[in-house]
Formats: sequence, C-alpha cells, structure tokens
Amino acid sequence: MTALDRTTWTLTWRLLRGGGRHARLGAALSVAAAAVSTTLLLLCVAANLGFDSRAAHADWRTPAKAPASRAVAVQATGTTFSGGEPVTVVDVAALPGGKDEVPAPPGMTRFPKPGEVWTSPALDGELPGVGKASGTLGREALTRPGEKVAVVGHRAGDPAVTDSRATDPRRDGDLAPPTPVADFAGERAPGGLGERYLGLMKFATVLVVVPLLVLGTSSARLSVARRDARLAALRLVGATPGRIAGMTAAEAALTGAAGALAGVLGYAALLPLAARVPVGGGGWFTGDLWTGLPVLFGVVAGVVLMIVVSALAGLRQVVVGPLGVARRSRPPRMKAARALVFVGILLVYWQVSDDRDVEINTIVYLFATVFLALSVVGPWVVGMLGRLVAALARRPATLLAGRRLTDDPKSAWRAVSGLTLAGFVAGFFALFSFSGSAPWGSPDTLALAVPKDRVAAVQHEARERLERAGVRATVGVDDDWVATGTDGPGARTERQVTAEVADPARLDTARTALTGLVPGQYPVTGTDVDWQSRVFGGDFKPATLGVLGASFAVAIASAGITAASAILDRRRTYGLLHLAGTPLTVLNRARRTETLLPVAVLAGGAVLTGLFCAAPLTFAGGTPDFDGTSVALLAGCLALGAAGIAGASAATRPLLRGVTTGTGPRPD
Repeated sequence: MTALDRTTWTLTWRLLRGGGRHARLGAALSVAAAAVSTTLLLLCVAANLGFDSRAAHADWRTPAKAPASRAVAVQATGTTFSGGEPVTVVDVAALPGGKDEVPAPPGMTRFPKPGEVWTSPALDGELPGVGKASGTLGREALTRPGEKVAVVGHRAGDPAVTDSRATDPRRDGDLAPPTPVADFAGERAPGGLGERYLGLMKFATVLVVVPLLVLGTSSARLSVARRDARLAALRLVGATPGRIAGMTAAEAALTGAAGALAGVLGYAALLPLAARVPVGGGGWFTGDLWTGLPVLFGVVAGVVLMIVVSALAGLRQVVVGPLGVARRSRPPRMKAARALVFVGILLVYWQVSDDRDVEINTIVYLFATVFLALSVVGPWVVGMLGRLVAALARRPATLLAGRRLTDDPKSAWRAVSGLTLAGFVAGFFALFSFSGSAPWGSPDTLALAVPKDRVAAVQHEARERLERAGVRATVGVDDDWVATGTDGPGARTERQVTAEVADPARLDTARTALTGLVPGQYPVTGTDVDWQSRVFGGDFKPATLGVLGASFAVAIASAGITAASAILDRRRTYGLLHLAGTPLTVLNRARRTETLLPVAVLAGGAVLTGLFCAAPLTFAGGTPDFDGTSVALLAGCLALGAAGIAGASAATRPLLRGVTTGTGPRPD
C-alpha cells in the first residue's frame, strides 16, 4: 500500500531540496517537460472545442423540419458572395395562425418583421442586392469574427420562402429549401465545412498529443538512475515498499503539479495569440478557445496522474530487488513480441482504413494505435541496434555508444522518441495535397439555374438589369453545372443563364444587379461553388506546417531535456571514465553516436510508417499524391530534426564537462 502521510511528504521535500545542484536541475527538467506537455495539450483540447463550437453556432442555419402542428415559421438558407467571401442569407417568415409565439433566431432580440434585414458587423449594415440593415446580429449567430451573415424577414407567401430550392453536394450546409420549423435550434449539416475541420483536427490532435504523452511520461523517468539509487538505499536500510512507493508518487506529483501549473500559465498567455490564427476564413472568438475550468482541471489532473503512474510503473525493481539497483545490474532485454505486435497493428490498420465505408472515428482510433505502437517497438529496435553496433565497433566511442544502447534502450529511446514520432507526422502529411482550381465554369461568369420555359424571359431581364447597373456582360445559355436550381444537378428541366462580365472588378456589381432575378437563388461563379474546398485547401498547408512545427518543437525540447537528464543520471559513470583517462572528446562522440544512429534508423522507419498509414486515405484516381514538394517536405523536416538533435547535444557539453572535471571518484 502506498504511504502518503506527512512523513513521506516531508522526507520527499527534504530530499528534493537537499539533493544538490544536479538534483535540483533534474527536477527542473522534469517540471519543464510537464509544462510543455500541459500547454500544448490544452491548446489541442481548445482547438477541438473551438471547432465544435463553430459547428454548433452554424447548426441553426440548417433548419430542422417540424410537424405542421408545431411549425411556427418557415426558414430557408442560401449563400451569395461579396468580395469573394461567402455571405450566408437566412430567409424567415412567420406562419399565419401559429399557436405559439415565434422565437427569435440566434443573435437577435426578436423575430424580424417582413422586409427587415439583420446583418453581421462584417457586412457594414447592408446586404448587397437586398438593402440596408435594420439590426445587427450578435455573437450567437456567428461562427467567427468577421463572418458575413444576414437574416431577412418575409411574409409567409413570398417566393423566397415558398419556391423550391435544391441542395448541392458541392456546398454542404450552404443551401436549404424552405422548411417549416418550430424553433431555430437547427441540425448539423453532414459533410459541411465544419465537419471537414473537425475530422482534420482529430488527426492533428493524435499527431500532437501522442508525442506529448511520450514526453509527459518520460518526464517522470528523467533522472531515474539517481532516484532509483537513492530509493534503493532507503529500501536497504529498512524503508517499507509502501514508503518507497509513496515517496516516488510524492516526488512525481510535486514536479508534475509544478509543471502543469506552469503549462496552464503558458496556455493562458498564448490564448489571445491563438485566437488571431486565421482558420476557416478568419480568426476565433476567444471564448471558443477557452476550455473552461472543468476541462482545464481535468487536463492538469490527467498530466499529474500520468506522471505519477509512469514513475510508479518503473518502481518494481527498486522495491523487489534494491540490491540489484544499488549494484547497477543490467535490466532485462526487450522482447521481440513488441515487433510482432507492431506489425499486427499495421496490418489491421491497412485492412480497416482501405474500406471506404468505415467511419472517420474508427480510422482515427486505429491511427492513434499505430502511432502509440511506435513507442512500443522503439526501445526494442534501439536494443537490437545497440547489440549490432557493439559487435561491429572498431573505435572506443562506437563501442561505448553500442554498450549504452544495449544496457539501457528505454533511456536511449526517450532521447530520440520525439524526432521519431515527428518523422511519422512528416511521412503521413507528405502524401496529402489540396490544390488545383475549380472544375466548374469561369471565375468571371455568373450563372443562374432556370427552367427551360423561362430561359428567354430571364435572359431578357438579365440584360436589362446589367445595362441599368452599367455593367458590360455577355448573357448566354448553356447546360453546364454551376448554378443549382430546383431539381438538382443534371436535371433536364433546367438550363443555366450565364453572364460573362467583361471587367472582373465589376463582378460584385453584376452579382448585385442579378440578385432576386430567380427567387431563392443567388448568381454564382465556378469559383464561388468551390469556396469550401478553396478555404479548406488554403488552411490545410498551414495546418500541416503547424502540426509539424509542434511535433518538431516537442522533439527538440524532449531531446534537450533528455540529453541533460542523461548526463546527470550517468555522472558517476562519466566521472569514472574521465578519471580512467577517457578524453571528453571520446565521451562526446559516444553520446552523439548513441543519439544519431537510432535517429537515422528509427526516423527513417517512422517516415515509411507514416507513408504507409497515409496511403489508404489519399488514393485518388488509383495513386496517392507524392511529388517533388513531398520529397522536399520530408527532407526539410528530417534535416531540421537532425539539426535540432545535434544542437541539443552540443548545448549539453558544458554540463558534461562540469560533471566530469569537478568530481572525485564518487561524483554522486
């Protein structure tokens, strides 16, 4: 049973304070690792909550059909464009004879009267083609600052809320036909832009959180040799297993709590900056990125618990065999079953992800399992590599590196785990590409879907409206699929009337002139139709770079912290080797070899694993997209990671010099 009484806490605190400069430095490194993990974990949670909040604030625009007995209003949704940006227009009308009072739409103090227009602040009080605004929509109606939204009131018999409208699979969530509603709660538009970002964020979260979990658990194992030796000595002089476990848990809880609180402060400091990051067309409401106190406390408690459990997990040898720890006996070798488990997980992932009907959440869970499996197979690969290096060594530094890899593969894995997982991220994203132009129409040609029996009349009216607006344009007719009318794409009962604008700068003027020509429809170009893909594709590259940046930042931070901690753990060994005549250059070369060899092998394998996991998700037309940009991305990421690892090793040279030149035969 773990003893966490006053004596345990007092003894733990005294040992932390009285452990000397090196002990305090080791504790500080553990605190730093916990702080980095907590800050980035909170930002990941905040981003997921933020995207979910955005989607929730857009739900009301997709009306949920109510039974005739409960309906109090009619709601329809359309999308026009101004300055190349989408403008969501929600048309509403109160039904006559309704038994209940019509509720106000989100962001409004009351239901709009016929002819009233309420706009978001970004529209500057006017909806192009409709008129001046009667009121301003509040935050509840908007997904982000700067979003353009308008609510237009109508009479129940107006064409805007009675004429049929078709939905468009290219523009999920953009269009909704007139629908009787009982309230404005709405429903989630399947496959809409918000759903795309939620899916992307799930993968990004896995790619960031797993390295953070590795770093967090590793923080509990920093300076592990010093702590194990100290606890083993206490065990040998009579301390009970419960007391030893209690001291371990208390020390891990103290450093973990200090790091987690520092991470909370880092999250709070970064929150205003994170709200200014443009995603999905603009920045964020800061409140959407605030996790709330329950979630914040949950993350902090989870980080501390993770560190405590990780520290206790490595305690068995101290409690059961303290004499072996005191004598520094060799730990057991890694078992080959780790590699078999890893291969089995890869095969299951490929089989499941290759199924086009599988849910995205299932793929995300399997993807996370593969990512975590890298941390399982990593130490085994390090141990095998160490035996090979030691057997083939021809130089002292290489022999020292091989023996260190063989004797303590878990410690060596902690030093390179960050870069290995970052290599997986780079390999995964290398196959993804969201680029290209819209496959529909021309960016300077507006289109309206019109029933065939009205084509001539609409053409005539379009010419007159454009002439009155002073816009030079060529009005024509074709059968392309740009505009969406009443019967959906490919309907034989419709054609589209087009207006090719001579001056692209006058496109919005022409759009305003043609608005209202066909009730319930707004003139669009091929570029307008593809706006969701353009926005998502434009955000995908920065998101990729952000995830890669976070992964490599964690990798480099982990490498630096682990390198410094490894020196403190092995200061007795380094001191004795130096006293025996080993030059510092040989010790530094051995440390560098001990890091760079596993990096070269594991990072390369992780890149291939990332490519393997991305391939089933990126097949388009039979082959995934792997081009020169992908090669450059991989090469740049690996070069950056190697440079970071080398820099972290170089930065710890003064610490190595200090623990070797300033010690006697027993530097502990």
